[in-house]
Amino acid sequence: MIDITAWMRTFLQTVNEHFGKRVWFVGLQGSYGRGEDTETSDIDVVVILDELSAQDLRAYHAMLDTLPHRERLCGFLSGKNEILNWEPSDLFQFYYDTKPIQGSLDELLPLLDDTAVGRAIRIGVCNIYHGCVHNMLYDKSEDILRGLYKSASFVVQAICFQQTGSYIRSQNDLLNTVSPQERIIIETCIGLKNGAVMDFQKMSDALFNWAKGWIGKTKCL
Repeated sequence: MIDITAWMRTFLQTVNEHFGKRVWFVGLQGSYGRGEDTETSDIDVVVILDELSAQDLRAYHAMLDTLPHRERLCGFLSGKNEILNWEPSDLFQFYYDTKPIQGSLDELLPLLDDTAVGRAIRIGVCNIYHGCVHNMLYDKSEDILRGLYKSASFVVQAICFQQTGSYIRSQNDLLNTVSPQERIIIETCIGLKNGAVMDFQKMSDALFNWAKGWIGKTKCL
């Protein structure tokens, strides 16, 4: 297992050496950010600079090549102005699922109103519905289905937030809060993550019907 605390210390030192005061924010997303990491988890790092140029992209890429576990690195790189003008429905998940390491994303909070949360839910379930239909008809891919369940877990977090005002990062904690319909989605997602045997047709049907139901519940925003 990667010692993520030690790795992040190395990363922070390296990114600050390369970009100095231009670093506006550094955060951690994904399994390591939620404390749900496994031996195969990627390291999802968020870095936001004062601004981002094509030259910065090349410099950042070269910097990543100097770090340990390079093959596990992924994440998000942006300029500050771009993130402050991003689609708010995308920023909802981005803000709440990012663990701050250096700096703060609180300038985004005024953008995350009820409309943004509602759009996050609607866009999410529409994308999942479309993904299920395409996968059930054409690809028939277990990997795609796993990805769709992962996406659905993020939508469930948004649904929970809309209903309770609380953002619950841990999937296990979500199980104690959400409705029975959403609990099935989260239980399946956790099971697939932990290597459960996939029943492609049954799981596809369940996810399709769940997304279909939520499309009917949401209003066009």
